Amino acid sequence: MPLQIQTLWGFWCSSICVPSPVYAPTNDCRLPMNIGVPIVQTSPTTSTDPMIKQQLSRFNRLDLLGHPTPLEKLERLSTWLGRDIYIKRDDLTPLALGGNKLRKLEYLAADAIAQGADTLITAGAIQSNHVRQTAALAAKLGLGCVALLENPIGTEDSNYLGNGNRLLLELFDTKVELVENLDNADEQLQALAGRLRSNGKKPYLVPIGGSNALGALGYVRAGLELAEQIKDTGIEFAAVVLASGSAGTHSGLALGLSESLPTLPVIGVTVSRSEEDQFPKVQGLAERTAQLLDVALPEAFKVNLWDEYFAPRYGEPNAGTLAAVKLLASQEGLLLDPVYTGKAMAGLLDGIGRDRFDDGPIIFLHTGGAPALFAYNAAFQA
Repeated sequence: MPLQIQTLWGFWCSSICVPSPVYAPTNDCRLPMNIGVPIVQTSPTTSTDPMIKQQLSRFNRLDLLGHPTPLEKLERLSTWLGRDIYIKRDDLTPLALGGNKLRKLEYLAADAIAQGADTLITAGAIQSNHVRQTAALAAKLGLGCVALLENPIGTEDSNYLGNGNRLLLELFDTKVELVENLDNADEQLQALAGRLRSNGKKPYLVPIGGSNALGALGYVRAGLELAEQIKDTGIEFAAVVLASGSAGTHSGLALGLSESLPTLPVIGVTVSRSEEDQFPKVQGLAERTAQLLDVALPEAFKVNLWDEYFAPRYGEPNAGTLAAVKLLASQEGLLLDPVYTGKAMAGLLDGIGRDRFDDGPIIFLHTGGAPALFAYNAAFQA
């Protein structure tokens, strides 16, 4: 990073502080054919396909994306930084203003339909991107949706409480239950499922972030997709950088890439936890996902985490987050969010300034989240 850029970025960032269900794939999962979404049935592979790809083909999924998301170079930002930056546009997935959760829901919703569910239940923050896309998919499939929502930052700001993702939940006709916290989310969701069953419903529990082994398959598949795009460029990249939160995206992507591009680091910038707390979540979910696929965890698999950028807490942006959001908007017309991608991009930019990357272009996984910007206008006006 040129000296004047490093100085400017340092000024902008001056206040930064430092058990899963078992899913049995089957060729006869009795998926109905009238749900309005193409269903990708289990399909044969060839013996020359990578092992993870062969095993992934055993699982049914809904075809919600339709085609790979683009891998693009950010020309103006690259010039500004003096370092080539590419972006994987998972913010452009087609449902409900986009985002990474749709990849996980391809597998989770297929399983829900196979089990005869009539309601999706899940949980998250009031401004949860995951809950937004889950609710939208439920509406698209003609299913009910019930969500447990917490206020992780304890704000009474009317935009946070009623705008952005929260507004969209109303449009999707989501039934919302506000809870004091989600410290015991699995138990809280199980209790909700029990209440719904007692009322004659058939709920399907979608975990926070869609992050269990079945949901993580969506990002195993994304890793294989990205590996092909990287090979098509003929470029040797230095790293892939992404936000690391509920761990499904991080563990799945790293698992998918570790077999196809074993020397490419996947760096997760934590959005809510220290490296000490986040590492077992990512490592453990990768191990469970490999077990579900019936493959050994590749020797090249490694959990890389940077935890200097999530302060002061989950859901609350810091100066570096806001600066990164503003920079990408002003340089590229690209919208990040203040909870996930803003913090991850702040880490990427700071990493360049501190020479934390090897030589070569860097890929940033854009996981979406722009609707939350409308809930954080006060932060940008402060």
